[in-house]
Amino acid sequence: MRKSDFHFDLPAALIAQEPPAQRGASRLLVIDRRTGAVRDHVFADLPQLLRPGDLLVVNDTRVIPARLYGVKDSGGRIELLVERVLDERRFLAQCRSSKPPRLQQSLHLDGGVAVRMVGRRGEFCELEIGNGTGSTVLEVLERIGHIPLPPYIIRSDRPCDRERYQTVYASRPGAVAAPTAGLHFDAAMIERLGALGVQTVAVTLHVGAGTFQPMRVEDLRAHRMHRERFEISAQAAGLINAARSERRRVIAVGTTVVRVLESVVQMREQHAGAPAAGHPQTEDSAAGTVVPCSGETDIFIYPGHRFRVIDGLITNFHLPESTLLMLVCAFAGTDRVLAAYRHAVGQGYRFFSYGDAMFIAPGS
Repeated sequence: MRKSDFHFDLPAALIAQEPPAQRGASRLLVIDRRTGAVRDHVFADLPQLLRPGDLLVVNDTRVIPARLYGVKDSGGRIELLVERVLDERRFLAQCRSSKPPRLQQSLHLDGGVAVRMVGRRGEFCELEIGNGTGSTVLEVLERIGHIPLPPYIIRSDRPCDRERYQTVYASRPGAVAAPTAGLHFDAAMIERLGALGVQTVAVTLHVGAGTFQPMRVEDLRAHRMHRERFEISAQAAGLINAARSERRRVIAVGTTVVRVLESVVQMREQHAGAPAAGHPQTEDSAAGTVVPCSGETDIFIYPGHRFRVIDGLITNFHLPESTLLMLVCAFAGTDRVLAAYRHAVGQGYRFFSYGDAMFIAPGS
Protein backbone atom coordinates (compact mmCIF):
# COMPACT_ATOMS: atom_id res chain seq x y z
CA MET A 1 0.00 0.00 0.00
CA ARG A 2 1.37 3.34 -1.06
CA LYS A 3 1.02 6.95 0.03
CA SER A 4 -0.16 8.00 -3.43
CA ASP A 5 -3.18 5.71 -3.06
CA PHE A 6 -4.60 8.37 -0.72
CA HIS A 7 -4.27 11.37 -3.01
CA PHE A 8 -7.20 13.58 -3.96
CA ASP A 9 -7.40 16.95 -5.68
CA LEU A 10 -8.35 19.83 -3.40
CA PRO A 11 -8.81 23.41 -4.62
CA ALA A 12 -6.98 25.81 -2.31
CA ALA A 13 -10.15 27.89 -2.02
CA LEU A 14 -11.77 25.09 0.04
CA ILE A 15 -9.12 25.22 2.79
CA ALA A 16 -10.86 27.05 5.63
CA GLN A 17 -8.87 30.03 6.84
CA GLU A 18 -11.40 31.16 9.46
CA PRO A 19 -13.74 29.34 11.83
CA PRO A 20 -17.48 29.59 11.11
CA ALA A 21 -19.27 32.53 12.70
CA GLN A 22 -20.58 30.23 15.45
CA ARG A 23 -19.55 26.81 16.69
CA GLY A 24 -21.72 24.20 15.08
CA ALA A 25 -22.57 26.38 12.08
CA SER A 26 -20.78 23.89 9.87
CA ARG A 27 -21.86 21.26 7.40
CA LEU A 28 -21.83 17.55 8.16
CA LEU A 29 -21.29 14.86 5.54
CA VAL A 30 -22.69 11.52 6.74
CA ILE A 31 -21.32 8.23 5.41
CA ASP A 32 -23.06 4.95 6.16
CA ARG A 33 -20.17 2.68 7.15
CA ARG A 34 -22.09 -0.41 6.00
CA THR A 35 -23.28 0.75 2.58
CA GLY A 36 -21.06 3.72 1.77
CA ALA A 37 -24.07 5.93 1.04
CA VAL A 38 -23.46 9.64 1.66
CA ARG A 39 -25.92 12.30 2.79
CA ASP A 40 -25.49 16.04 3.18
CA HIS A 41 -26.46 17.47 6.57
CA VAL A 42 -25.55 20.35 8.85
CA PHE A 43 -23.85 19.76 12.19
CA ALA A 44 -26.98 20.87 14.04
CA ASP A 45 -28.60 17.65 12.75
CA LEU A 46 -26.27 15.49 14.86
CA PRO A 47 -28.83 14.78 17.63
CA GLN A 48 -31.12 13.27 14.98
CA LEU A 49 -28.32 10.95 13.86
CA LEU A 50 -27.47 9.59 17.30
CA ARG A 51 -29.46 7.30 19.59
CA PRO A 52 -30.23 7.29 23.31
CA GLY A 53 -27.49 5.22 24.92
CA ASP A 54 -24.81 6.16 22.41
CA LEU A 55 -21.48 7.05 24.03
CA LEU A 56 -19.45 9.93 22.59
CA VAL A 57 -15.75 9.75 23.47
CA VAL A 58 -14.01 13.14 23.25
CA ASN A 59 -10.43 14.34 23.71
CA ASP A 60 -10.16 16.90 26.54
CA THR A 61 -6.63 18.10 25.74
CA ARG A 62 -6.13 21.86 25.75
CA VAL A 63 -4.02 23.69 23.16
CA ILE A 64 -1.23 25.73 24.68
CA PRO A 65 0.02 29.00 23.05
CA ALA A 66 3.04 27.09 21.81
CA ARG A 67 4.57 29.43 19.21
CA LEU A 68 7.25 31.80 20.50
CA TYR A 69 9.32 34.47 18.74
CA GLY A 70 12.61 36.06 19.69
CA VAL A 71 16.27 36.58 18.82
CA LYS A 72 19.47 34.67 19.55
CA ASP A 73 22.25 36.43 21.40
CA SER A 74 23.90 36.75 17.99
CA GLY A 75 20.97 38.90 16.85
CA GLY A 76 19.40 36.41 14.44
CA ARG A 77 15.63 35.91 14.58
CA ILE A 78 14.28 32.62 15.87
CA GLU A 79 10.86 30.96 16.06
CA LEU A 80 10.09 28.18 18.52
CA LEU A 81 7.22 25.71 18.36
CA VAL A 82 6.90 23.97 21.71
CA GLU A 83 6.47 20.22 21.33
CA ARG A 84 6.31 19.24 24.98
CA VAL A 85 6.60 20.81 28.42
CA LEU A 86 9.07 18.69 30.43
CA ASP A 87 8.73 20.38 33.81
CA GLU A 88 8.19 23.86 35.24
CA ARG A 89 11.39 25.22 33.65
CA ARG A 90 12.26 23.03 30.67
CA PHE A 91 10.56 22.28 27.36
CA LEU A 92 11.23 20.72 23.96
CA ALA A 93 10.71 22.78 20.83
CA GLN A 94 11.25 22.87 17.11
CA CYS A 95 13.63 25.77 16.35
CA ARG A 96 13.44 27.73 13.11
CA SER A 97 16.31 30.14 12.39
CA SER A 98 18.95 30.74 9.77
CA LYS A 99 21.40 28.70 11.86
CA PRO A 100 20.45 26.25 14.63
CA PRO A 101 21.16 27.50 18.17
CA ARG A 102 24.34 26.24 19.84
CA LEU A 103 24.48 24.36 23.13
CA GLN A 104 24.27 26.84 26.05
CA GLN A 105 23.37 29.69 23.69
CA SER A 106 20.88 32.20 25.07
CA LEU A 107 17.67 33.12 23.28
CA HIS A 108 15.78 36.31 24.07
CA LEU A 109 12.05 35.89 23.52
CA ASP A 110 9.48 38.61 23.05
CA GLY A 111 8.28 39.95 26.39
CA GLY A 112 11.76 39.95 27.91
CA VAL A 113 11.92 36.19 28.59
CA ALA A 114 15.36 34.57 28.37
CA VAL A 115 15.82 30.85 27.66
CA ARG A 116 18.94 28.77 27.22
CA MET A 117 19.66 25.87 24.87
CA VAL A 118 20.65 22.98 27.15
CA GLY A 119 20.50 19.97 24.83
CA ARG A 120 19.06 18.18 21.84
CA ARG A 121 16.61 15.31 21.60
CA GLY A 122 16.48 14.19 18.00
CA GLU A 123 14.97 17.02 15.94
CA PHE A 124 14.01 19.03 19.03
CA CYS A 125 15.92 21.57 21.10
CA GLU A 126 15.75 21.25 24.88
CA LEU A 127 15.39 24.72 26.37
CA GLU A 128 15.36 26.07 29.92
CA ILE A 129 13.78 29.28 31.20
CA GLY A 130 16.20 31.71 32.81
CA ASN A 131 16.25 32.05 36.61
CA GLY A 132 15.05 35.64 36.57
CA THR A 133 11.63 35.06 35.01
CA GLY A 134 9.89 33.85 38.19
CA SER A 135 7.43 31.97 35.98
CA THR A 136 6.80 28.41 34.86
CA VAL A 137 6.88 27.35 31.21
CA LEU A 138 3.07 27.29 31.02
CA GLU A 139 2.84 30.75 32.58
CA VAL A 140 5.34 32.11 30.05
CA LEU A 141 3.40 30.54 27.18
CA GLU A 142 0.13 32.02 28.38
CA ARG A 143 1.75 35.44 28.64
CA ILE A 144 3.76 35.71 25.40
CA GLY A 145 2.91 32.64 23.33
CA HIS A 146 0.88 32.54 20.12
CA ILE A 147 -1.71 29.92 19.18
CA PRO A 148 0.08 27.53 16.78
CA LEU A 149 -2.32 27.58 13.85
CA PRO A 150 -1.64 24.82 11.30
CA PRO A 151 0.65 25.64 8.35
CA TYR A 152 -2.21 25.54 5.84
CA ILE A 153 -3.89 28.50 7.61
CA ILE A 154 -1.90 31.23 5.92
CA ARG A 155 -2.41 34.07 8.36
CA SER A 156 -1.09 35.04 11.77
CA ASP A 157 -3.03 34.01 14.84
CA ARG A 158 -5.47 36.51 16.31
CA PRO A 159 -6.88 36.87 19.84
CA CYS A 160 -10.10 35.10 18.80
CA ASP A 161 -8.11 31.97 17.93
CA ARG A 162 -7.32 31.44 21.62
CA GLU A 163 -10.97 30.56 22.09
CA ARG A 164 -11.98 29.15 18.68
CA TYR A 165 -8.95 26.87 18.18
CA GLN A 166 -9.98 25.12 21.39
CA THR A 167 -12.83 22.74 22.23
CA VAL A 168 -15.39 23.92 24.78
CA TYR A 169 -14.49 20.93 26.97
CA ALA A 170 -10.70 21.41 26.80
CA SER A 171 -9.31 21.10 30.32
CA ARG A 172 -5.85 19.48 30.25
CA PRO A 173 -3.10 21.72 28.79
CA GLY A 174 -0.48 20.06 26.62
CA ALA A 175 -1.46 19.98 22.94
CA VAL A 176 0.08 22.08 20.18
CA ALA A 177 -2.74 21.30 17.76
CA ALA A 178 -6.45 21.05 18.42
CA PRO A 179 -8.48 17.82 18.20
CA THR A 180 -10.47 19.56 15.51
CA ALA A 181 -13.53 17.29 15.32
CA GLY A 182 -14.47 18.68 18.72
CA LEU A 183 -14.43 22.30 17.55
CA HIS A 184 -17.97 21.91 16.19
CA PHE A 185 -19.52 21.23 19.61
CA ASP A 186 -20.82 24.06 21.74
CA ALA A 187 -22.20 23.79 25.28
CA ALA A 188 -25.79 23.86 24.01
CA MET A 189 -25.17 20.89 21.69
CA ILE A 190 -23.59 18.84 24.49
CA GLU A 191 -26.51 19.68 26.79
CA ARG A 192 -29.00 18.75 24.09
CA LEU A 193 -27.32 15.41 23.47
CA GLY A 194 -27.30 14.67 27.18
CA ALA A 195 -31.04 15.39 27.38
CA LEU A 196 -31.57 12.86 24.58
CA GLY A 197 -29.72 10.17 26.52
CA VAL A 198 -26.38 10.40 24.71
CA GLN A 199 -23.47 10.01 27.14
CA THR A 200 -20.14 11.81 26.82
CA VAL A 201 -16.82 10.74 28.32
CA ALA A 202 -13.31 12.19 27.91
CA VAL A 203 -9.90 10.67 27.28
CA THR A 204 -6.70 12.67 26.72
CA LEU A 205 -4.20 12.74 23.89
CA HIS A 206 -1.84 15.73 23.69
CA VAL A 207 -1.48 16.34 19.96
CA GLY A 208 2.14 17.05 18.99
CA ALA A 209 3.60 19.15 16.21
CA GLY A 210 4.45 15.96 14.37
CA THR A 211 0.82 15.70 13.31
CA PHE A 212 1.60 18.26 10.59
CA GLN A 213 4.73 16.52 9.30
CA PRO A 214 4.16 15.07 5.81
CA MET A 215 4.82 11.39 5.20
CA ARG A 216 8.20 11.21 3.48
CA VAL A 217 8.09 7.58 2.28
CA GLU A 218 5.87 6.04 -0.38
CA ASP A 219 5.60 2.59 1.24
CA LEU A 220 3.32 2.85 4.27
CA ARG A 221 5.17 0.02 6.01
CA ALA A 222 8.31 2.18 6.19
CA HIS A 223 6.62 5.13 7.94
CA ARG A 224 7.24 5.79 11.63
CA MET A 225 4.78 7.93 13.56
CA HIS A 226 5.67 10.61 16.10
CA ARG A 227 4.97 9.82 19.75
CA GLU A 228 2.18 11.52 21.69
CA ARG A 229 1.15 11.33 25.36
CA PHE A 230 -2.24 9.97 26.32
CA GLU A 231 -4.29 8.93 29.32
CA ILE A 232 -7.50 7.03 30.00
CA SER A 233 -8.94 7.21 33.49
CA ALA A 234 -10.61 4.34 35.32
CA GLN A 235 -13.94 6.16 35.03
CA ALA A 236 -13.60 6.57 31.26
CA ALA A 237 -12.54 2.96 30.77
CA GLY A 238 -15.50 1.79 32.83
CA LEU A 239 -18.03 3.81 30.83
CA ILE A 240 -16.59 2.63 27.51
CA ASN A 241 -16.57 -1.01 28.58
CA ALA A 242 -20.12 -0.74 29.92
CA ALA A 243 -21.33 0.65 26.59
CA ARG A 244 -19.63 -2.15 24.68
CA SER A 245 -20.94 -4.90 26.96
CA GLU A 246 -24.47 -3.49 26.65
CA ARG A 247 -24.12 -3.29 22.86
CA ARG A 248 -24.51 0.47 22.85
CA ARG A 249 -22.66 2.37 20.14
CA VAL A 250 -19.30 3.96 20.91
CA ILE A 251 -18.68 7.04 18.74
CA ALA A 252 -15.19 8.59 18.66
CA VAL A 253 -15.04 12.37 18.28
CA GLY A 254 -11.83 12.70 16.31
CA THR A 255 -8.95 10.55 15.11
CA THR A 256 -7.02 11.31 18.31
CA VAL A 257 -9.65 9.43 20.33
CA VAL A 258 -9.39 6.48 17.95
CA ARG A 259 -5.61 6.41 18.41
CA VAL A 260 -5.98 6.39 22.20
CA LEU A 261 -8.53 3.58 22.32
CA GLU A 262 -6.82 1.40 19.74
CA SER A 263 -3.41 1.97 21.37
CA VAL A 264 -4.59 0.78 24.78
CA VAL A 265 -6.12 -2.41 23.42
CA GLN A 266 -3.15 -3.10 21.12
CA MET A 267 -0.58 -2.47 23.85
CA ARG A 268 -2.34 -4.79 26.24
CA GLU A 269 -2.56 -7.54 23.65
CA GLN A 270 1.10 -7.16 22.67
CA HIS A 271 2.44 -6.81 26.20
CA ALA A 272 0.24 -9.09 28.28
CA GLY A 273 1.58 -9.59 31.78
CA ALA A 274 4.37 -7.31 33.07
CA PRO A 275 4.86 -4.44 30.61
CA ALA A 276 8.24 -4.03 28.98
CA ALA A 277 10.33 -0.95 29.76
CA GLY A 278 8.98 2.11 28.03
CA HIS A 279 5.44 0.81 27.75
CA PRO A 280 2.59 2.17 29.85
CA GLN A 281 1.34 0.33 32.90
CA THR A 282 -2.10 -1.18 32.38
CA GLU A 283 -4.48 -3.18 34.49
CA ASP A 284 -5.21 -6.74 33.42
CA SER A 285 -8.56 -7.44 31.80
CA ALA A 286 -10.25 -9.58 29.20
CA ALA A 287 -8.90 -9.28 25.67
CA GLY A 288 -10.29 -6.26 23.82
CA THR A 289 -11.35 -4.43 26.95
CA VAL A 290 -10.29 -0.82 27.45
CA VAL A 291 -8.25 -0.41 30.64
CA PRO A 292 -7.05 2.62 32.63
CA CYS A 293 -3.74 3.57 31.10
CA SER A 294 -1.26 6.40 30.61
CA GLY A 295 1.82 6.56 28.43
CA GLU A 296 2.88 7.38 24.88
CA THR A 297 1.69 6.06 21.57
CA ASP A 298 3.09 6.01 18.05
CA ILE A 299 0.32 3.83 16.62
CA PHE A 300 -0.12 4.12 12.85
CA ILE A 301 -3.58 3.05 11.70
CA TYR A 302 -4.04 2.41 7.99
CA PRO A 303 -6.21 0.03 5.90
CA GLY A 304 -5.99 -3.51 7.15
CA HIS A 305 -6.21 -2.47 10.80
CA ARG A 306 -8.82 -4.37 12.85
CA PHE A 307 -10.79 -1.90 14.96
CA ARG A 308 -11.62 -3.21 18.43
CA VAL A 309 -13.58 -0.46 20.21
CA ILE A 310 -15.45 2.13 18.15
CA ASP A 311 -18.62 1.84 16.07
CA GLY A 312 -18.66 5.33 14.56
CA LEU A 313 -16.42 8.34 14.01
CA ILE A 314 -16.95 12.10 13.83
CA THR A 315 -13.98 13.76 12.14
CA ASN A 316 -12.93 16.69 9.98
CA PHE A 317 -11.69 16.45 6.40
CA HIS A 318 -7.96 15.70 6.27
CA LEU A 319 -5.01 16.48 4.03
CA PRO A 320 -4.30 14.36 0.95
CA GLU A 321 -1.84 11.52 1.62
CA SER A 322 -1.92 12.18 5.38
CA THR A 323 -1.85 9.57 8.13
CA LEU A 324 -5.16 10.94 9.44
CA LEU A 325 -6.86 10.31 6.10
CA MET A 326 -5.38 6.80 6.12
CA LEU A 327 -6.94 6.16 9.54
CA VAL A 328 -10.35 7.26 8.27
CA CYS A 329 -9.93 5.04 5.19
CA ALA A 330 -9.04 2.13 7.46
CA PHE A 331 -12.31 2.60 9.32
CA ALA A 332 -14.71 3.16 6.43
CA GLY A 333 -12.90 1.82 3.36
CA THR A 334 -10.52 3.67 1.07
CA ASP A 335 -12.75 3.73 -2.01
CA ARG A 336 -15.77 4.90 0.00
CA VAL A 337 -13.89 7.63 1.83
CA LEU A 338 -12.18 8.99 -1.27
CA ALA A 339 -15.53 8.97 -3.10
CA ALA A 340 -17.03 10.91 -0.18
CA TYR A 341 -14.13 13.38 -0.34
CA ARG A 342 -14.74 13.91 -4.05
CA HIS A 343 -18.40 14.54 -3.24
CA ALA A 344 -17.38 17.04 -0.54
CA VAL A 345 -15.10 18.89 -2.97
CA GLY A 346 -17.87 19.01 -5.57
CA GLN A 347 -20.33 20.36 -3.00
CA GLY A 348 -17.93 23.01 -1.72
CA TYR A 349 -17.36 21.66 1.79
CA ARG A 350 -14.70 23.49 3.82
CA PHE A 351 -11.59 21.45 4.62
CA PHE A 352 -9.15 20.95 7.50
CA SER A 353 -9.04 22.38 11.02
CA TYR A 354 -11.59 25.19 10.74
CA GLY A 355 -13.61 23.33 8.11
CA ASP A 356 -16.69 21.13 8.03
CA ALA A 357 -17.21 17.70 9.59
CA MET A 358 -17.90 14.12 8.57
CA PHE A 359 -19.82 11.47 10.52
CA ILE A 360 -19.05 7.87 9.65
CA ALA A 361 -22.24 6.33 11.00
CA PRO A 362 -22.32 2.67 12.10
CA GLY A 363 -25.16 1.83 9.73
CA SER A 364 -28.33 -0.04 10.57
